[in-house]
Order: sequence, then C-alpha cells, then structure tokens
Amino acid sequence: MIENKICLVTGATSGIGEVTARELARQGAHVVLLARNEAKAAQVQQEIKRISGNDKVDVLLADLSSLEQVRQVAATFNSSYPRLDVLVNNAGLLLGSERQVSADGYEQTLAVNHLAPFLLTSLLFPKLLQSREPRIVNVASEAYRAAKPDFNDINMDQRYSAVRAYSNSKLYNILFTRELARRAQEQGHTHLVTNAVHPGVVASNFSVSAGGWLHFVFKLLSPFSISSEKGAQTSIYLASEPAADKYNGQYFAKKKLKPVKHAFATPENAARLWEVSEKLVGEKFL
Repeated sequence: MIENKICLVTGATSGIGEVTARELARQGAHVVLLARNEAKAAQVQQEIKRISGNDKVDVLLADLSSLEQVRQVAATFNSSYPRLDVLVNNAGLLLGSERQVSADGYEQTLAVNHLAPFLLTSLLFPKLLQSREPRIVNVASEAYRAAKPDFNDINMDQRYSAVRAYSNSKLYNILFTRELARRAQEQGHTHLVTNAVHPGVVASNFSVSAGGWLHFVFKLLSPFSISSEKGAQTSIYLASEPAADKYNGQYFAKKKLKPVKHAFATPENAARLWEVSEKLVGEKFL
C-alpha cells in the first residue's frame, strides 16, 4: 500500500512523471513534485489535487542540470520531511544536434539524466533509510542498446552525438540501479529496493523539444508511440505494488522483468561508473 507514504517524483510536470505523481496521489500517497518551472508546477499541483481528491501534493523547485541546485533542493527536502518512502528519478532530456554544457561544465544530457539522479539519491539516502520499505525507481529506456560509453570521454568533449549521449545516459541509469542495489545489500540495507524501468516509446515532450533530424525521427516513430498514461504504468507498479519488493537491481518493461543485453553492462563497469560519478559530483556515496 502506498497510502500516506512520502513519494518524490522528479520531472513531474509533464509526461509519465506527471501521470506517475497523479496516480500515486490518487492512491493516497503524500506526493512531492520536483520541477524546474514554478508556474507549470503550480498548475500541475492543482490539477493533481483536483483529479486525485488528495491535498497532500507539494512542490519543490530545482534545475537538475545544476549540481548546486540539486544540493539545495535535497537540503530543503531533508529539513522538511521526516523520511522518504519512494523516490522516482524520472526527469530526463534528449537534446538536439548541438552539444550543450551545464553550469558545472558537464555535457547536459549526462548532467540531467545521470549525475543529477546519482547526486539526488545520495543526498536523500539517509531519509530513504528512515522508511520501513524504501523504494527507488530509475526511469531508463531501451535506448540503452545504442549506447557506446567511453570512460575516457564520458563528457563527450571529443565525440558528441545527441542520440549517443542519451543512449549512454540510459545505460548509466541501469548500471547505477544495479550497483546501488549491490552496495545497499552489502552494507546491510536489505529493506531498500531499487529497479530501473523502460516506459516504452512515449509520445512526450521529448518529441516536441528535439531539434533537427531528431524531430523527423520522432515523427516517423509517432505511429508506434504510446501515451504517457500507458508509459507510466511500470513506474507506478514498481513504486506502489507490494509484490514488487521481491525484485532488486532489475530492469523492467511492461511490468515484467527484462534482460539487459549490452556488452558494457558488467559488474566491473557498474562499479567503475559509480566511482567516476562520485568524482564528478564531488560526493562519496555508500
């Protein structure tokens, strides 16, 4: 049961993040929306309250491309709430053909899709451990199959491709999930479970914001895409279904386990990614 549990959902003002937040609120959870745009967040907050009949819907604001803002919003959460029962790392972006850099000097896709959830999870981890049944859901994607990671060029200073940057970040989400599960178990946090999810090819704001030839690709894919309502179902399942607590460090699609098929997806690379991520965000985690 998710009723009265405190759930933080990032990227909660549109697409599957909004649907996930709304449905958790409908089930009686105390939902915290983490968003970047204040006006949009206020609008979605009121909409979720109206549809769910649940007034326990809060808003926290942060631009997740900034590590400083991730730290600030984590500090605000930690001083405002007694615990965190469910963390849904849903926020993500897919950029156009031009490489963009975050305030910290990191390639923007890496910053938002991987470094932000890594740091946020790290800073909220003590609050997660205060929960009796903590869960972390990381939204990944089947796009991981096209990943070609290179630890020597993780910031893609030398060779940039928008699709590769996105695909790499989604593989990192899966490896982060695996390594987090392993380290938490190893340190005796056996009550915590974390899983990654492929939501499907969702007709979302990605297709609107993608520029150039990526916009054309999304138009080609649009007949095969699913709604945000359907895309959110596996995230909701992993966040709220009691039976889902028997899975840990796994990858799901359509509420079912899905094997990860990528030569880079080894325990050694997951451990190395963790260490590299700690250095990039400047935070020791587990």
